[in-house]
Amino acid sequence: MIVPDPKAVRTLLTRYASLKIAQAERERPQAARELEDVTYTLCVLMGTSDVREAVAAADALLDSAVRPPAARVPRQEQERDGESGLSLAV
Repeated sequence: MIVPDPKAVRTLLTRYASLKIAQAERERPQAARELEDVTYTLCVLMGTSDVREAVAAADALLDSAVRPPAARVPRQEQERDGESGLSLAV
């Protein structure tokens, strides 16, 4: 499987979040079209058909790119330490 470039994924996630916020504040046709394009591209890049799955996969990819495998903390320990592991991008 080809792994997407983390920089490209980060850029798409940032653009996706910015467009979602912009649309929530004030709907505009141009932003809506751009949001559709970014959503589609993110889904294709992450190999999913659902944007929530794409965002979760992108978050996991970026998390693994930031932390070496030995430094990863199991989910139960994260939750116990107050980290929920929830994405901020959706």
